[in-house]
Amino acid sequence: MQKPQQPIEFALKETSPKIGAGAITADKLSCTYDLVEQMQYLYVRVVKAKDLPGKDITGTCDPYVEVKLGNYKGVTKHFEKKSNPEWNQVFAFSKERIQASVLEVVLKDHDVVLDDFMGRIMFELNDIPRRVPPDSPLAPQWYRMEDRKGDKVKGELMLAVWMGTQADEAFPDAWHSDAATVGPEGVALIRSKVYLSPKLWYVRVNVIEAQDLVPSDKTRYPEVFVKAILGNQALRTRTSQIKGINPMWNEDLLFVVAEPFEERLILTVEDRVGSNKDEILGKCMIPLHNVQRRLDHKPVNTRWFNLEKHIIAEGEQKKETKFASRIHLRLCLDGGYHVLDESTHYSSDLRPTAKQLWKSSIGILELGVISAQGLMPMKTKDGRGTTDAYCVAKYGQKWVRTRTIVDSFIPKWNEQYIWEVFDPCTVLTIGVFDNGHIHGGGKDSRIGKVRIRLSTLETDRVYTHSYPLLVLHHPSGVKKMGEIQLAVRFTCLSLINMLHIYSHPLLPKMHYIHPLSVLQLDSLRHQAMQIVSMRLSRAEPPLRKEVVEYMLDVDSHMWSMRRSKANFFRIMGVLSGLIAVGKWFDSICHWKNPLTSILIHILFIILVLYPELILPTIFLYLFLIGIWNYRWRARHPPHMDTRLSHADVLHPDELDEEFDTFPTSKPADTVRMRYDRLRSIAGRVQTVVGDMATQGERFQSLLSWRDPRATTIFVTFCFIAAIVLYVTPFQVIALLTGLYILRHPRFRHKLPSVPLNFFRRLPARSDSML
Repeated sequence: MQKPQQPIEFALKETSPKIGAGAITADKLSCTYDLVEQMQYLYVRVVKAKDLPGKDITGTCDPYVEVKLGNYKGVTKHFEKKSNPEWNQVFAFSKERIQASVLEVVLKDHDVVLDDFMGRIMFELNDIPRRVPPDSPLAPQWYRMEDRKGDKVKGELMLAVWMGTQADEAFPDAWHSDAATVGPEGVALIRSKVYLSPKLWYVRVNVIEAQDLVPSDKTRYPEVFVKAILGNQALRTRTSQIKGINPMWNEDLLFVVAEPFEERLILTVEDRVGSNKDEILGKCMIPLHNVQRRLDHKPVNTRWFNLEKHIIAEGEQKKETKFASRIHLRLCLDGGYHVLDESTHYSSDLRPTAKQLWKSSIGILELGVISAQGLMPMKTKDGRGTTDAYCVAKYGQKWVRTRTIVDSFIPKWNEQYIWEVFDPCTVLTIGVFDNGHIHGGGKDSRIGKVRIRLSTLETDRVYTHSYPLLVLHHPSGVKKMGEIQLAVRFTCLSLINMLHIYSHPLLPKMHYIHPLSVLQLDSLRHQAMQIVSMRLSRAEPPLRKEVVEYMLDVDSHMWSMRRSKANFFRIMGVLSGLIAVGKWFDSICHWKNPLTSILIHILFIILVLYPELILPTIFLYLFLIGIWNYRWRARHPPHMDTRLSHADVLHPDELDEEFDTFPTSKPADTVRMRYDRLRSIAGRVQTVVGDMATQGERFQSLLSWRDPRATTIFVTFCFIAAIVLYVTPFQVIALLTGLYILRHPRFRHKLPSVPLNFFRRLPARSDSML
């Protein structure tokens, strides 16, 4: 089946950026920073000043430094009444935007009305040295200041001035000239940053039993359950089958927790005394620092914990001291599992929590975030559209964020990052966002996302492509928000180790020895995503909650008519190969091409006479198909496909439903219409499932004597067939059966065959359905 092509503007484009990878150049930079284009910067490090003269009436000064280059001006913070200030600030001026020939560093005294000039230092740009890592950083020097006439004045300034590139270690923390409109408080929000996801553990709480409970009402048998709370997560056991003061459960409760362990595990034993009324019989709080960590499935030791009873006396909560109740638990931090915090389809890390179980890395992933083109305006400032774009890339536990390029629809980042790879069957995710916090206010808006599966990449090859940034908008549908240019290289350290990985299970072995249920995994994944987004939003600069949730596909499990259609057609695409084989075999049976039918007859007779050739022939055929398809293999990574996603032919109401909140916020009429539509779809699914059940039950009724005549016929046939097959060689039976199936249309008739007629007459349990 020919796959329909998506529109050309939504397709991937191969590019040829001016990067060092593959180029023959004498520049040392190309060896270590070769997946991005070099960007030249003029760096000025303002370290400190000394012996500054007093300017105020008090004989002191409030100094600060202005670094001016043409129309660009960077300013340090000012100090109150200090003659020997230390700033240690770096300024970076993009060479592309330099129009002046002189760099001016001016020292000023901050004043209420007008700032006083204290002195300056001038640099000719042609005389500034160039530095290329791994050269050591340029040592700062003391410079005597001059007045506006060029005469020396009191005071000295320690500076370092050099020409460099974005590979310079001063680059990430520097003030950039292309962000000159950002105030001092916003500079921290636009810098590049590397984040690490918190280390996540599964906490297993095996609630075994409780002893010597003291219910307030002694006249009834208590209905006791245990409630466990950890942070925002709350779980409870079932009500104990043993109704008394010594209940038993032996039930597992699972939580997600992140290091460092900030919350305590709170357990309460409660008695259901009414329909909506529970009485707390005892409570204990357990710090997680002391909980045993296990790496395998061996059970840990159990422990008894004393329960404290909290009573309300005169409006205050007090602990009752004379209390002997206790609870029996088996607690552990399960380090043998991988805590799923991403959608399983796009996992970037599959390692267990415990580092002792990690295998060695098999390769290195390098990403060059070069630039973007044609970005759409994301917000309005001073009456015109503007975009302040930055990128976030996630692989494994490491998140990277590029610097924000302020007010540009064609931002150039040219930043390179590297990750260790432990499994090739993982996915790198790159998202592009608009920074909504520079000038205060709103959220960071999503511009688009790219996913690259490492197993689709050839090793040691540099992929340079321009990826369209596609986002589903309401109510306009799918929209191209621009393009991002990336360079990706996957380097393999050991081919043998990487090929060996393909024989390993995808997840750590604990997932198979002690598997978690689908409901447990969904709940735990949701909790893990919430913990990761909360921790990263507390970093500085924060990686916002909306950014983390978009990168982790938090809402991918929500119902969508579009996704349901897309998945149905994906299944049909998989089955299309079998359908095509069936049609081809039908054409052989009906002799539509006599020559092909004769050749198939000859092949069939050879395979029947020499059955040992069947398996080698099948594998040889698959080998030849694979070799033939190698010529047409994909030469670029797969990307978002609007046709496959059914995003290009989306009905407005289906799109509106996809963007609806959960629970719904739509009016009753809309909800009723969608509910009825869902019922009609479910009705069709119900019919198909019922038909499948009917066919299976007909097979069962062959020997069940539900239809005694049919079972008699089938049992008699089986007895005769057994005798015939005992006395007749199998090859003769196979040959006669095959020739009968492949017989010429002249010997066929259009009515269904006798076995099919017999099977369709068999009874099913549908007669017993209400």
